[in-house]
Amino acid sequence: MTATVDQIKTIAVAGAGAMGAGIAQVFAQAGYSVLVYDLSAAQLDKAKAGISDNLTKAVAKGKLAEADKSAALARIQYTAELSTLKADLIIEAIVEKLEVKKELFSKLAEINGAATILASNTSSLPITQIARGIPQPGRVVGMHFFNPAHIMQLVEVISGAETSADVLEVMKALTVKIGKALVVAKDSPGFIVNRVARHYYVESLKAMEERVTTMENVDALMESAGFKMGPFRLMDALGNDVNFAVTSSLYDSFHQDPKFRPSRIQQQKVDAGHLGRKTGRGFYSYE
Repeated sequence: MTATVDQIKTIAVAGAGAMGAGIAQVFAQAGYSVLVYDLSAAQLDKAKAGISDNLTKAVAKGKLAEADKSAALARIQYTAELSTLKADLIIEAIVEKLEVKKELFSKLAEINGAATILASNTSSLPITQIARGIPQPGRVVGMHFFNPAHIMQLVEVISGAETSADVLEVMKALTVKIGKALVVAKDSPGFIVNRVARHYYVESLKAMEERVTTMENVDALMESAGFKMGPFRLMDALGNDVNFAVTSSLYDSFHQDPKFRPSRIQQQKVDAGHLGRKTGRGFYSYE
């Protein structure tokens, strides 16, 4: 089992969506060699272009030197072959479905040594459940970034029932080393941020369902109160599919506690493919 943070040299990220690409960028800028995996070659191309665009914007704003941008880009490789996904630390950022994550970690355990740490970027699923049945479950840990990962400073590190103390210490030290703000959370549904923040969305959706006011009013009021983005604009930015999946997961994890009930309005958005900014239409239109 990896004993110190200095033994982490290579990072692999499974999933080249917005979160996966952001996580890859964070580690590349911190000096690590990064391998990004996705089943879709098109998604890998999109991730590569997105990372380059993010770094170009940082250079334009004077936050990053051109040489550092080039160095970060050179540290990232891309693959659609799961068999090549080998590293000291692998972070999954795939769909928020327990069985899919477990299946991926089982395959990764077969092609990596026992010292490889398997981290999940899950925002709501219990780490203990993800680790169950995985060889050497002590190496399974939560490392939850927030979107956009290359900008948001907070990272939740979550220890499951089987997570070893050594792995937890490595992940804590690594989070600090890459310049993020660390919080250690217990393995409970939604951890800290998503459990507390869930009602920012849920109550806003309930107000819309009950026709208390319009979504535009809710957003304007919350932004005037100091929030950077109102709940509906934020759901569109995060992705309605992602937001709905997290709410549904918490609802089930808390044994259908009514306060976590997913919104029928948001489910309809997901069913219609109105996922937010990434599809050009969500609660608002971006076409």
